[in-house]
Amino acid sequence: MADCKNQVTEYPDKSKTSGSKSSTPSFFGRSVTFNSSSSSTAAAAAAAEVINKPMYNLYNTPAFHRGGSIKSLYSSPFGSMVSAGNSLKGKVSKLCSIFESPKYPSNPQILQPPPSLPPPKPTKLLLPPPPPDSFNFIPKSLPSPVPDYPFRLPGTEDRVVIYYTSLRGIRRTFQDCHSIRMIFRGLRVNLDERDVSMDTAYKKELQKVLGENSVTLPQVFVKGKYIGGADVVKQLLEAGELVRLIKGMPLRPTKPCEACDDMRFIPCTNCNGSRKVFDEDEELPKRCTECNENGLARCPLCCL
Repeated sequence: MADCKNQVTEYPDKSKTSGSKSSTPSFFGRSVTFNSSSSSTAAAAAAAEVINKPMYNLYNTPAFHRGGSIKSLYSSPFGSMVSAGNSLKGKVSKLCSIFESPKYPSNPQILQPPPSLPPPKPTKLLLPPPPPDSFNFIPKSLPSPVPDYPFRLPGTEDRVVIYYTSLRGIRRTFQDCHSIRMIFRGLRVNLDERDVSMDTAYKKELQKVLGENSVTLPQVFVKGKYIGGADVVKQLLEAGELVRLIKGMPLRPTKPCEACDDMRFIPCTNCNGSRKVFDEDEELPKRCTECNENGLARCPLCCL
């Protein structure tokens, strides 16, 4: 420890010995010196050079000062251009005012409305007035929309006859038959529905009237006159002609038939639907003559 202290004391402070040169501290054995007087003079000279440049002198002109008067602007070349444009615009406006007509008349009497004229007197009608029932008049010579077919069904002048089928074998045929039946039932007209699938006698009757072996269903007769199929009836309904065709016909009763419930057929009362009867004289079973192939007979109340 004594040796370390002796070594520290052996090295004196160099800052004290070098006081003649500079009073600044030394770092790593080197001294740092600053010349304050020389640096300040150099900075002042550089600032003077920048200020004396022409670009900086531009902002010191009176034209860019807010306190400058507006007269100095018009005294410049730009001001002379503005004054020339104003004078040219004034000349153009004067010329336009000479050749254009004024929008509003100068005479206030023109603005006053014309005096009202008295209403004209009614003149007498040269033609007599129409009769009171002229709007409901329908000429008798209007052409019928239904073609005049030569097919007639005798004995049915007071009803509408529909030949249809109740079988669902062909969907389109069944739908057409059902829709036509609902149309005439909604009109509450006296209706005679003849199901060809329940009795083959109806099918033979239709073939005989139309003169064809193959017929489509449904087929409609109104007042004994042939009308057509489902398409014709729907077109007449949309045109409003179907109501005119059934005008004057008796209405259908509101309640269904008490015997067949509007089915048009009842079981045969002779054979009870078996289509066979026993002949006591010959002691053999025979075919019933009072019913059809299905053992049904027509209703005596609604199928007269």
